[in-house]
Amino acid sequence: MSGGWWSSAAVTHGLMALFAMGSWISVNCLWVELPVVVSVLPEGWNLPAYLSVLIAFGNLGPIAVTITHHCAPGRLNERLLIHCIQLLAVVVSAFLAVFWSHTVTIAGEERSLPFLLFTFMLSLVCCTSNVTFLPFMFRYPPQYIRTFFIGQGLSALFPCIVALGQGVGKVECKTVNGTVQPEYLKESFPAQNFFWFLFVMLSISAISFLALTQRQPTSQQDTPQQESGTAAGAAKENGEETHPLHNGGTPVSEDQVQVEEQPPVPTFWTLRNVYLLLLLGVSNALTNGVLPSVQSFFCLPYGTMAFHLSVVLGNIANPLACFVAMFVLLRSSSGLGIMSLAGGVFAAYLMALAVLSPCPPLLGSHAGVALVVISCIMFTGLFSYLKVVIGTLLHEAGHAALLWCGISIQAGSLIGALIMFPLVSVYHVFSRSQECVENCS
Repeated sequence: MSGGWWSSAAVTHGLMALFAMGSWISVNCLWVELPVVVSVLPEGWNLPAYLSVLIAFGNLGPIAVTITHHCAPGRLNERLLIHCIQLLAVVVSAFLAVFWSHTVTIAGEERSLPFLLFTFMLSLVCCTSNVTFLPFMFRYPPQYIRTFFIGQGLSALFPCIVALGQGVGKVECKTVNGTVQPEYLKESFPAQNFFWFLFVMLSISAISFLALTQRQPTSQQDTPQQESGTAAGAAKENGEETHPLHNGGTPVSEDQVQVEEQPPVPTFWTLRNVYLLLLLGVSNALTNGVLPSVQSFFCLPYGTMAFHLSVVLGNIANPLACFVAMFVLLRSSSGLGIMSLAGGVFAAYLMALAVLSPCPPLLGSHAGVALVVISCIMFTGLFSYLKVVIGTLLHEAGHAALLWCGISIQAGSLIGALIMFPLVSVYHVFSRSQECVENCS
């Protein structure tokens, strides 16, 4: 069986994508299901603010992992840690599906303590995944990290599709006593079923990672050392990406990684690597923190159809851009800078629309809808491609580089969210468009 389909590269790519899908699917599911749960839980529309704070506290996980790497280098068993956080996510998601609507009385007021507690634990898992999953990828050849980012893109796409099938956010305008009022349509299935979907997805991710780890010893036994040297030489002649830790294109073991890390290596902190980390941090601040916080402000004035198209097509652009990176990899530092500037132009346009909400330009025209949807697609696609390319380049710089890659992603996302939280939730800089009301009369 070792020489059959189970040992093929296609199976490895598939398992890798499913494993990576579990990295941020929990938080993505919580966000897309918010319109449903806010109508049940006592916090109401204050819940997004609570969710943002709990995700910020989830960064305690990456901080703990980073301190451990610094104080006890080589002592952290990443594979065991990944198994633990995946098991925690699966168990917590099951409890979430059962107890999400339960409340407790605190200081005389009803609070959704179980939901908030489970949200924090899932946020802790998601945040920690950035500094555990990515360093683990060092055991695989560079092309697999692109598949990993495709899987991360699916972690946003799948919940979005299921939520659309559920009918989240559907509204009809009805005239009652001479006044037009919005009526929110009932969902196709309850939030409990959606959270069971999350449980299934997390279970698939955990099983996929288990399958990946179980395949490692077999693949190494099937690839003798003599063959690996020949394969590496042939790969270099053919221009393929190779790395000294890659045993003939197969993943290496934990012990091999630690042994290889001991000899002195050139410093990671070169000007180019710092530049790549800064690009990565800024791009994730925009994609994971800034723009998601104001998406409803720059989309909803153009209608719910524009909002749904922006969300769905933007989430499709993410894995599609990662797939393109499998075949076309831009290594030029100046090229990456130009690409980030292009993505920044689309981000600036969307931010301008959010600031001008509820009366942005081209309101009520097809051109306005087309521009906002295309901008969302281009913004997400460009920065998704940028993230994959930088991840691949940092993969070639070593195991520590992938750890810093995960730290930059998480730090950028956190900074973006912290910047936008007071602007949106405290100072109310942005004005939301109201359904079934003429906002610009």
